[in-house]
Amino acid sequence: MSDPASTPLRHSPLHARHEALGATFAPFGGWEMPVQYAGDEGSGKGGVVAEHTATREAVGLFDVSHLGKVRITGEGAAAFVDRCLTNDLTRIVPGKAQYTLCCAEDGGVVDDLILYLVGPDEVFAVPNAANSAGVGKLLAAAAPAGITVSDEHDAHVVLAVQGPASARVLTEAGILPDLGDSARPDLDYMAFVDVDWQGSAIRLCRTGYTGEHGYELIAPADGAEVLWDALAAVVGEAGGRPAGLGARDTLRTEAGLPLHGQDLGPEITPNQARCGFAVGWKKDAFWGREALLAEREAGPRRRSWGLRATGRGIPRAHMPVTLGGSVVGETTSGTFSPTLRTGIALALLDTAAGLTEGDVVSIDVRGRGLECEVVSPPFVPSHVR
Repeated sequence: MSDPASTPLRHSPLHARHEALGATFAPFGGWEMPVQYAGDEGSGKGGVVAEHTATREAVGLFDVSHLGKVRITGEGAAAFVDRCLTNDLTRIVPGKAQYTLCCAEDGGVVDDLILYLVGPDEVFAVPNAANSAGVGKLLAAAAPAGITVSDEHDAHVVLAVQGPASARVLTEAGILPDLGDSARPDLDYMAFVDVDWQGSAIRLCRTGYTGEHGYELIAPADGAEVLWDALAAVVGEAGGRPAGLGARDTLRTEAGLPLHGQDLGPEITPNQARCGFAVGWKKDAFWGREALLAEREAGPRRRSWGLRATGRGIPRAHMPVTLGGSVVGETTSGTFSPTLRTGIALALLDTAAGLTEGDVVSIDVRGRGLECEVVSPPFVPSHVR
């Protein structure tokens, strides 16, 4: 058996562009990805906070090509996927995307992913990097004759353009199409279109993981540098900048969005993570259905909450949360919020503790108590719609 630690890290097709921008890299899901950039030459103004702020106030350009790409085709492909994954795919129509979960039979979350419904006979799935092959194998193993599950991880790049100026950027780059409706000149949230841009087929969707108005672009890996350069030029003119995974993490935490492997996972069910909205409870079949229905009926033993620090300190994942000296939970994500200028965290808290919004708990930050208010995420207003 191969040692994962000895497996060479994969690189985005845009790796050279990130190097040229002075990126700092780190392993993530088997890929070496940019965490932050050096900033403008000679200014010293770079890094996570600058990239985070640019995304909130103008626009950020992210390379998230580490995300998986799995195509499911064949007669009844959409119905097949609907029988496997949690959300109800019949709630949407072709041209729409949907957030859903792949669960184990015990209700644990194998992965969370976005589905693009192309039609009844084609679905395009975007899982997380580390889980892409596993999700593809599960679907392939369950697929009946006539259904094909194809791993297209290396065939595409995924770029995210996020922030209040994102529509302007894509319009000026010639990517956001004229929808022919002056009253609605933009895509609806979670809608996608396939566009031709300089001979490249791009799937453009009103999605993202920052809490801002934004888009994700799935484009051919061949020639991705041309697309990146075109977007980066317009992003710069709009007062934005390229942004790495560090800013993506602070942005998604402020937005209260879960990260698989921390806030969701094999030991953390959708009920516990407050992701029941992504479960089609009335469906006859999906993986983990019976376990999740039973847990929902009994009530989960723990539930995800937001924690906002009232003092100085930065919470991180896996820190004990206490109430009156007793441990009542554990943080799953934690960071410094550049927007709020304070520490924030997502945490799984025991339901038996009876905690509710406004209560005060303490996080053990390296042996020192950090008082936090219990809040309902998101920590900052959502602008996705």
